[in-house]
Amino acid sequence: MGGEKHLEELIDDIRNGPDWNDCVIIITYDEHGGFWDHVAPPKIDKWGPGSRVPAIIISPFAKKHFVDHTQYETVSILSLIEKRWGLKPLSARDRKANPFLNAMKF
Repeated sequence: MGGEKHLEELIDDIRNGPDWNDCVIIITYDEHGGFWDHVAPPKIDKWGPGSRVPAIIISPFAKKHFVDHTQYETVSILSLIEKRWGLKPLSARDRKANPFLNAMKF
């Protein structure tokens, strides 16, 4: 419960801060224990399949009351940063990753 309270405090601090109108908070919870749910994970590259990891996007740019069914992966966060600021991808993996744009309204 301490981790959840700390996360809530961090989110509140950001939302009440001077730069909130320009922020995107992406929360992932990767504690699956090596197992996945009823949907088999996709095979992305030579490193093998990945487990499905829930993500929550909190932002003035996030679509409201929206559940996104687009396939993302952990490096989708990096891909979003690269696309947003016109940066070159660091690797082929983030170049191919969906950048959360379907969940946003810029």
